[in-house]
Amino acid sequence: MVMGYGYGMMGGWGGFGLGWLFMLVWWGLILAVLVGLIRWLFTGHSGDSGARSDSKRHLDILKERYARGDIDRDTYDRMRRELES
Repeated sequence: MVMGYGYGMMGGWGGFGLGWLFMLVWWGLILAVLVGLIRWLFTGHSGDSGARSDSKRHLDILKERYARGDIDRDTYDRMRRELES
C-alpha cells in the first residue's frame, strides 16, 4: 500500500535532513576553539609579550654588534638606553 510519499517521510533526505551540515559546523567550532586555546597557551598570556621579545631580540643584536667591534662603547650605551626606554 503506497501512502503517497514518493521519497519517504523526510522528502528524500534519508531521515537526516540538514543535520550533517550542523554537525560539521559544530565540530569545526570545537576544533577552532581548541586550536585557539593551544596557541594561546604556548605563545604566552600577556598581550605585550611580543613587544618584550622584540626588545630582547634587539638588545641581543646590539650586544652582538658591540662584541664584533661594529660599534664603540659610547654608541652601544646610547643605543641600549634608547631600546630600554
